[in-house]
Parts: sequence; structure tokens; C-alpha cells
Amino acid sequence: PLAYMRGRTLNDSFVVLDEAQNTTPEQMKMFLTRLGFGTRMVVTGDITQVDLPQGASGLRLVTRVLGDVDDIHFSHLTSEDVVRHTLVGRIVDAYSEYDERRLAARRERDEATEFANRAERRAADRPSRPRDHLPKRGRS
Repeated sequence: PLAYMRGRTLNDSFVVLDEAQNTTPEQMKMFLTRLGFGTRMVVTGDITQVDLPQGASGLRLVTRVLGDVDDIHFSHLTSEDVVRHTLVGRIVDAYSEYDERRLAARRERDEATEFANRAERRAADRPSRPRDHLPKRGRS
């Protein structure tokens, strides 16, 4: 378990961290910093199968943080790389499309909320006129 890795250095080893989508960013950093001389590390995981709360996956974060670091390489697989039943690839694609639609709907909802909030703030910032100073209609 990752809990026993703290304080260790892994020299002359080949280390595999599997199911890394369920590591927290802190666990991922702790694991990667155990790298010793003569050691190779492989980190595997599927970011579509995260069991942690939104935004808590160390695997998602590590690709952004370490993407430009020399000697670190990422391989991204798609549904075409599935070696199970052919239906599994279509299932993966269907879930990806569902996730994209859900994300687009969330963005639209967030944009609409932000638009409404801006309109409210603009209305609140306008000076209000007392009602008795409004022009009266039909008066000559």
C-alpha cells in the first residue's frame, strides 16, 4: 500500500503503480518522489474510472504538472486500444460522449448563472430613483 512508501527510496527497481486514478494528488507526489537510482516507474490508470470526488485524482493532476518535464513520458490510450470484447470499446465511447454532454451542460448552466449574477450586480449598482419622482403618465 502507498501508506508504507513514505520515507523510502526505491533504488534499482521496476515499480508499477496501477489504478493510479484513485490516488490523491498528495499520494501521487509521494509515490513519484520515491524514485531512486537505477529505477523505472510506470503509472497506469483510467481517468474515466475515478472513484474519488471531482478534481481529487492525482493521475489527472500529474499530466498537467509533469507534462513538460524531460524524461517523463505519457501514453494515452483510447477505446481502440481495448483488448476485451469489441463491445467494451463501444461502451467506453458511449460513456465518453455522455461525459462530454454532461460537461457541456454544466458549462452552459454555469455561464447562465454567471450571466444572471452579473445582471443582478449591475442592477444593484444602479442608483434607484424614488417612486414619487417618476414622471406621471397622461398628465398635461
